[in-house]
Amino acid sequence: MIKAFQIISILEGVSLLLILFVSMPLKYIFDMPEANQVIGMAHGILFLVYVVMAILVKSELNWNFKILLIVLACSIIPFGTFWMDRKYLKGKA
Repeated sequence: MIKAFQIISILEGVSLLLILFVSMPLKYIFDMPEANQVIGMAHGILFLVYVVMAILVKSELNWNFKILLIVLACSIIPFGTFWMDRKYLKGKA
């Protein structure tokens, strides 16, 4: 479960960066919303999976509520999931 969460967290972080630095500029600067629709849908699904898996991994790693909130907050901060992976998951899988 932890290894799967690591993979999802990396994919979720990459999808957020793609939205911020690729699809949003394409949409608002070049008037090309198609990329945002595809990447946005993928990011939405990955975000939901990330949240559910974080809640499931909480008990496996004996996280308290504060750590769970930090892990969840990392999903909305650019590069946050990469930091979370190193801080809370490295060496646990």
